[in-house]
Amino acid sequence: MSNKEKNSHKIKKPWPTRKVMEQIYEMKLWGGNQFHFYSGEGSHNPIIVKPYIKELKQFLNSFEKPITVCDLGCGDFNIGKELVKHSKKYIAIDIVEELIAHNKRMFKILNLEFFCMDIAIDTLPIADCVLLRQVLQHLSNSEIQNIISKLYSFKYVILTEHLPCGEFVPNKNIIAGQGIRLKKNSGIDLLSPPFNFKVKEKKQLTKIDLGISKGVVVTMLYIMK
Repeated sequence: MSNKEKNSHKIKKPWPTRKVMEQIYEMKLWGGNQFHFYSGEGSHNPIIVKPYIKELKQFLNSFEKPITVCDLGCGDFNIGKELVKHSKKYIAIDIVEELIAHNKRMFKILNLEFFCMDIAIDTLPIADCVLLRQVLQHLSNSEIQNIISKLYSFKYVILTEHLPCGEFVPNKNIIAGQGIRLKKNSGIDLLSPPFNFKVKEKKQLTKIDLGISKGVVVTMLYIMK
């Protein structure tokens, strides 16, 4: 067998971000020791979760015919499970393979599909609406830029980000991981440089104040076309 043929049979190494996210769940870095998988306060704190679910249900139910939803970074699916029945089809994606396998075992719903993908690299499914709930805040600017280029394929983008209170410098770069940009007095604003995300309309759906030192969690609806 030639060297080329040998190399073609090698197992592909995980992307760095995938490895980081796997370690976060393995080491319980987002808490939830009593759970097999736990996606942190952003997925379980009622102060954050309840207003989000309320607004998303209203949005999804506002259509004459149910729409298809693509949930990028679905995590432990504590929130997604509340939204599935309000959609025509719900596609839930996460980068951690064991997490997706766990979700498939736990949530068996007719119009629900789970996929393991790296959303910065892989081709995304076709859908009407994409949800990005406290996902981009953990990623590097280069990964975010790759994701943004794919968001123009959707009609609706619903983005949730954890931001500092008051004025801040948007979009400081970080290495993908457990932490976010708060310690740098920064947060993700897709409409600002270097991303300059182009949208037709925008609307704030929720703004949850967690206190001066803990920041705010903001959900924006972007209409693309």
